This record gives sequence, structure tokens and C-alpha cells, in this order.
Amino acid sequence: MKRRAALLMFIAVAWPLAASAQNNLSPKLAHGRFILTQNCNICHLPQNPGSATYGPMLNKDSANGDNALMKEVIMNGLVKMPGWKYTLSSTDIDDVIAYVRTIPVQPPPAPGRAGGGGQAVE
Repeated sequence: MKRRAALLMFIAVAWPLAASAQNNLSPKLAHGRFILTQNCNICHLPQNPGSATYGPMLNKDSANGDNALMKEVIMNGLVKMPGWKYTLSSTDIDDVIAYVRTIPVQPPPAPGRAGGGGQAVE
């Protein structure tokens, strides 16, 4: 019950923000952002300001900037990451990669502070 209420609260707050932000994106990038938000957000984006992520932070330099490598990882997964080839279409994956390539690289957090910085939580 609490999860459902939290999800509804998140949607109510995020919906107008997402809609206004997506107005500046091409349809391909908006679709990639939507797929990323629905499937990748929980592990690859901080859930709270200053919090760590479970997987590496996604940005334009992810997978060393190699789109083919990123597509391979998304499709087949890694040790702690599931593969998405049976869930997402090739176009979905291409759109996610295109959107990720628009995310700027964030500087690492200041020493002594908790932060995402792309470090996985063990």
C-alpha cells in the first residue's frame, strides 16, 4: 500500500516536469528517456540527491562512448545487470543509447560525502 502511494505521488510530481523537459527532445530522444526512466532509473540514477547508485551512472561516456558495446551490454547484461533483449526492441535500445549520449558527465562527489559518482554499491 505504501509503495503504491509513493509511486502515485512520484508520478503526480514528475509528470509535469517530464512533459515539459521532453518538449525540447526529439521523438527518438524522448522515447529513449522514457525507456531509461521506466527500466534503468532504479540502478543507474541516484534515487535521492547525494545518494549512491547500484550500477554505474549513465552519461555520454558510458561504455567508453562505444554505442555497439553499450548495445551489447543492454541486450545481454552483465554480472549484476539483467539482459533486456527479450524486453526491449532494437529500436528501444538504440533510443536509450541516443538519450544517454546527451547526458553530461557529472564531476565526482567531494571527498567525505556520499554521492552517486557512478560507484556501485556492494
